[in-house]
Amino acid sequence: MEKQKVVLAYSGGLDTTAIIPWLKEKFNYDVICCCVDCGQGNELDGLEERAKMSGASKLYIEDINDDFAENFIMPCVQAGAVYENKYLLGTSMARPAIVKALVKVARLENAVAICHGATGKGNDQIRFELGIKALAPDIKVIAPWRMTDIWTMQSREDEIAYCRSKGIDLPFDHASSYSRDRNLWHISHEGLELEDPSQAPNYDHMLVMTTPPEKAPDKVTEVTMTFEKGIPTSINGEKMKVADIIRKLNVLGGENGIGIIDIVENRVVGMKSRGVYETPGGTILMAAHEQLEELVIDRATMEEKKNIANKLAEVVYEGKWYTPLCEALLAFVKSTQELVTGEVRFKLYKGNIIKAGTTSPFSLYSESLASFTTGDLYDHHDADGFITLFGLPLLVRAKKLQEVETKKATE
Repeated sequence: MEKQKVVLAYSGGLDTTAIIPWLKEKFNYDVICCCVDCGQGNELDGLEERAKMSGASKLYIEDINDDFAENFIMPCVQAGAVYENKYLLGTSMARPAIVKALVKVARLENAVAICHGATGKGNDQIRFELGIKALAPDIKVIAPWRMTDIWTMQSREDEIAYCRSKGIDLPFDHASSYSRDRNLWHISHEGLELEDPSQAPNYDHMLVMTTPPEKAPDKVTEVTMTFEKGIPTSINGEKMKVADIIRKLNVLGGENGIGIIDIVENRVVGMKSRGVYETPGGTILMAAHEQLEELVIDRATMEEKKNIANKLAEVVYEGKWYTPLCEALLAFVKSTQELVTGEVRFKLYKGNIIKAGTTSPFSLYSESLASFTTGDLYDHHDADGFITLFGLPLLVRAKKLQEVETKKATE
């Protein structure tokens, strides 16, 4: 009888490598590994050999870089979605994109289950599983780290020993290191000294994409970007697809110390966690898009858009990408981007992004209105009536308070 198949979300790291023989032992599954390439770089080297050495029958490497950039990253950039005012959602945006690829492979292989290696304390278990529920409600989810009755490994040492007991000798050691997640948009760091909020991050040991600002060059890097309907189209005159623009901005931002944040965030599961995120290109892209938006979007729309941005950041962080609410929020955002077209210029210098001019055919800025000289569209006398009506509630309240105080004084 043919074995049932499980698709394992495979990173090539120790955790997911140890899961391969464990799935075979505990469930007698045919293990299909699926590594979803969303910009991990050289982390993908040697994956097929490692997966098959560990007992997988097949490895898929699904390249989703363009899908990730265009259909997950850019809607959040257009929204200005930032979780707790700092975190640019690098891992949060990637998980629904990864789930989409996992489900595709599971359907192709007629798999009965999808397995992930996320821990029982983190956000990723929620993001993976809500995505699978939404896209493939008939497919079972296996989460080893929550199955403590049959998943008995509690450390890297345990996992290495388990693999060796199965005749799998892997290039992992017992050395401690940061827990990292990397993709096209960012790299995150957790663990080691970061677990003590009183300790400063060891940036010399930690940083992968970015030069610390104090060590960045003592010179300005000038950048010009163009946008069409809220989508970046070129850098310094060179037209590129979105994924390549992010890659280019990662290089420019990394060289100039842009986009390093140290945050204690509130996880969905209720605890606080501390992490350092490097998002050099993303920080620049968000700032450039905002620089253009402030020229072309009216005040009332911008005010509501800020509320939408906060809500969308929360929804994405919580793994609710494939929900009616997320669809509705993204529809609002898309409608605001029709006129977000133009050119932005800025300078990068030691961790700073400095505006250097913005132009758009749809600019709402009127020099004749904004200047101190009187223009044809603005009559200073009109302000009298406006202020009278605008301040009417204040005036009525103040007079009422005066009446009350006068009445008290005469009693």
